[in-house]
Amino acid sequence: MASLENANGLIHDLIEINNDRVAGFEKAIEDINDENVDLKVVFEGYAMQSRKNVQELSAIAGSAPHLENEQSVSGTLHRAWIDIKSIFGGSDRAGILSEAERGEDAIKKAYKDALESSDLPADARELVSSQAQGINSAHDKIKALRDVAKA
Repeated sequence: MASLENANGLIHDLIEINNDRVAGFEKAIEDINDENVDLKVVFEGYAMQSRKNVQELSAIAGSAPHLENEQSVSGTLHRAWIDIKSIFGGSDRAGILSEAERGEDAIKKAYKDALESSDLPADARELVSSQAQGINSAHDKIKALRDVAKA
């Protein structure tokens, strides 16, 4: 039973950090000025990616209860995206991308931790692994954009 509860907790943690990622990118989109309008398109795509991730994770999470007050496995990662939401305003391109990369580091680690857990059932592992590939790709693109902006 503990393994099922742990698996459910892992899935809910991934749902939470994906929701935070959406909110973080939405905050960045609001604050981006016209000279960085191309980043809005990139960030909108990644927000959409996380919305899709949430839908897929929610479908496999089932109806098992998740306590909101429970300390999440990736609690500090979850808070990392929340903290980043408040930092985006008014930064230059390299700054915006550096903060986005910090958020991507957090979600990337959450997926890595979930995949390293022995509590994740096979069907969930397959989905999480597939989503992790997309998250890793997004991280790499944001990092590359940041590197170009710093040059």
